[in-house]
Amino acid sequence: MKRQAIIDLGTNTFQLIVAEIHEGNFKILHDSSLPAKIGEGGISEGRISEAGMERAIGVLKQFRQLTDEYTISPDQITALGTSAVRNASNQEEFCQRVLTETGITVTIVKGEDEAGLIYEGVKTGLKLKKETSLIVDIGGGSVEFILCNEDKLFWKQSFEIGGQRLMDRFNQTDPILPDSVSKLNEYLEQQLVPLTNAVHQYEAHELIGSAGSFETLLDIDSMRKTGQLPDPDLASGELPLASFIESYEKFLTSNREERLAIPGMKAYRADMIVVASCLIAFLLRKYKLQQIRVSMFAMKEGMLAQMSK
Repeated sequence: MKRQAIIDLGTNTFQLIVAEIHEGNFKILHDSSLPAKIGEGGISEGRISEAGMERAIGVLKQFRQLTDEYTISPDQITALGTSAVRNASNQEEFCQRVLTETGITVTIVKGEDEAGLIYEGVKTGLKLKKETSLIVDIGGGSVEFILCNEDKLFWKQSFEIGGQRLMDRFNQTDPILPDSVSKLNEYLEQQLVPLTNAVHQYEAHELIGSAGSFETLLDIDSMRKTGQLPDPDLASGELPLASFIESYEKFLTSNREERLAIPGMKAYRADMIVVASCLIAFLLRKYKLQQIRVSMFAMKEGMLAQMSK
């Protein structure tokens, strides 16, 4: 039995899981996330700002305190750098500062590999079907799309159209302007031509949202119906289409303060949830998808699944 920590260095949020790996399986001992917002103020220029680096190091120092509590040494920590890090012109400086100040080595993950790890994570957390599913992981920097069923992965691709990038480009007002939503939809139509071709080829029947904004949408749905958050040990859940549409329509007409007042909304999701929901609405409409499932498992659980093999 060995212990392992995985850190997902997301553009908006850093996430940590600590797990025990034993005989081909893993058991999660700790799971937490903190906003680092390394894409803020720099992602559109292709760099990580000084403030972003400071926030990143602050969060990673907190994560080191947690991993120390589980007696995990730095060589048992796998830190995965995604879109904001892999595309940063000052990537080397960022990785060096992280290593010097926290002892953590950053591994850069290519977009295609990120999509593959997300697939591994999602299929560990929920049961895929005979029909084709479209898995979507909306990050701050990139969005990964995977077409698969219970037997195989048909197609995967990472697009640099994450929430922070979409916000910088289309969400300059609060609430978002209807004209900005139209422009965003036109942009997605152009950018996602390879996905559209693949969806037509493999005939997706449902959308599976991987973590992030989807989890928040599930939290809001649960609070609306039961007054409570979902069981934190759940690995997956169902998000009714009507519930998503209700949230989406509310996001379009509300400002940040009003979104923060929605039961189930996390403060660090309140900005990006608007463009993320616009993207989800676009996918549902464009590909005529009627069902949304949510996987709490994503890239970091996929990494654990690979390590457990």
